[in-house]
Amino acid sequence: MTGFPRYAIYFAAGADSALSRFGAALLGYDAYTGDEQPFPREALDVAPDWRDITTDPRKYGFHGTLKAPMTLAPDRTEIELMAACAAFAGKARTIPAIRPVVDSISGFIAVIPAEPVDALRDLAADCVRDFDTFRPALTAEDRARRKPEKLSERQRDYLDRWGYPYVMEEFRFHMTLTGRLDAELRGPILEMLRGRFATLKVDTLEIDRIALFRQDDAKARFRIVGEWKLTG
Repeated sequence: MTGFPRYAIYFAAGADSALSRFGAALLGYDAYTGDEQPFPREALDVAPDWRDITTDPRKYGFHGTLKAPMTLAPDRTEIELMAACAAFAGKARTIPAIRPVVDSISGFIAVIPAEPVDALRDLAADCVRDFDTFRPALTAEDRARRKPEKLSERQRDYLDRWGYPYVMEEFRFHMTLTGRLDAELRGPILEMLRGRFATLKVDTLEIDRIALFRQDDAKARFRIVGEWKLTG
């Protein structure tokens, strides 16, 4: 995707929530305000290069993906997308609730559900389907960037149909805290992050809202430009 701005529909826990402050501090960036955040002392103690370790997730802000980043189709506008977000949030649905844990996933560390939650997968699938008309057709360049030769057949099918391979049955909810880590670093960092997360005492996390994130250009970070509570 070379066009800008780009938009994504994510879960973010709320500007004043302990979980959002936890994620913003570790990434060094608050997507609600657009402000830099100082890194926790514990993070720098366990990894002096913490800024490098969090470079990739910092660009996106602390979030859980529901609809992956996309440019808008030529006949679509940001105002229309915001109206669609409001309409989506207004539909009655089961509000997913997860038991959040900090763990390693595909080589990086994230807040993830301790066990699968069907209502969360359904919410993500609804986002993928309902907002797909805002996405332009996948270009050959965008498809190649996803390295389809490394995807499963089902993931390639989803990439071609929905513009992103990790949807529907392939969806795995995660709120990323680090980039990919070498094995020798992963253990100490995971221990530190689990310790910090435990202090939040977040035993249950409701995925009760959607947020619209916007990236203005290739060098910009994603910033929250709208947020809507889901109707239970």
